[in-house]
Amino acid sequence: MVGYIDVGGGMRDVYGAGILDYCLDNGLDFSYYIGVSAGSANIATFLANQKGRTLRFYRDYAMRKEYMSLSNFIKTGSYVGLDYVYGELSRYGGEDALDYDFIVSRNKPFYVVTTNAASGNAEYLNFVNDKRNEYNSLKASCCIPIACKPYSIGDSFYVDGGVSDPVPFRKAFEDGCDKVIVVLTRPIEYRKAHRVPSRVFDIAMKKYPAVGKLLDSSIDKYNEDIEQLQLLEKQGRALIVAPESCCGVETLSRKRKNIEQLYALGYKDAQRIIDFVKE
Repeated sequence: MVGYIDVGGGMRDVYGAGILDYCLDNGLDFSYYIGVSAGSANIATFLANQKGRTLRFYRDYAMRKEYMSLSNFIKTGSYVGLDYVYGELSRYGGEDALDYDFIVSRNKPFYVVTTNAASGNAEYLNFVNDKRNEYNSLKASCCIPIACKPYSIGDSFYVDGGVSDPVPFRKAFEDGCDKVIVVLTRPIEYRKAHRVPSRVFDIAMKKYPAVGKLLDSSIDKYNEDIEQLQLLEKQGRALIVAPESCCGVETLSRKRKNIEQLYALGYKDAQRIIDFVKE
């Protein structure tokens, strides 16, 4: 069983959108899907068979203040308008509705990685448990700490899944995958560094101390995950698809030309997947 993992990365994950559009164009499908943050949104659109939809979100809708802006942060406490992106735009009858019914009809395992803000534990939410037009799992997984206030589902609060499990290949193997395709949104040689004192995270996330601690420790976890993935790739159990350059796109970038370049790079790099799935 081949699993497909998209680790997200905010606007950088337009790279992953290019990869999945290539897969749609070439009839590539997989047995298992798991997404982190923006990666989960990319996968949802792929499973809905809606080529080009995610590119529109990165390139067009993200330029709107309702999507992300300082005014959003002042009004709601969240820089990214999660209810706008996955509600107003994505709901049935919305400007660019997600075909939820088609996703459910595919009957594919699709998990969305979130972080429980109280415990700091990773939680893997089954997308099909979301109700049509709610898409709470996507909102929770895309809830960037500090930039966004934790997102509530029932009595629990969640933040970005990348805080607790930045590269969830272990979950994929535990669920029965023999091989995994892992989409990164930084060059493979990139390693995160501790540029911010840990006490800053503790202060910023005072109400959720478990998240504050994770924001610091997840830096090392990401680096360790990449090292482990490279070993798995040598064993033929993983394929890492990563950009040679981010094309000037960062997590919250709004440079349309750069976004289009990174999308095109993802589309080109996706060709590597064909040989991997045939092995």
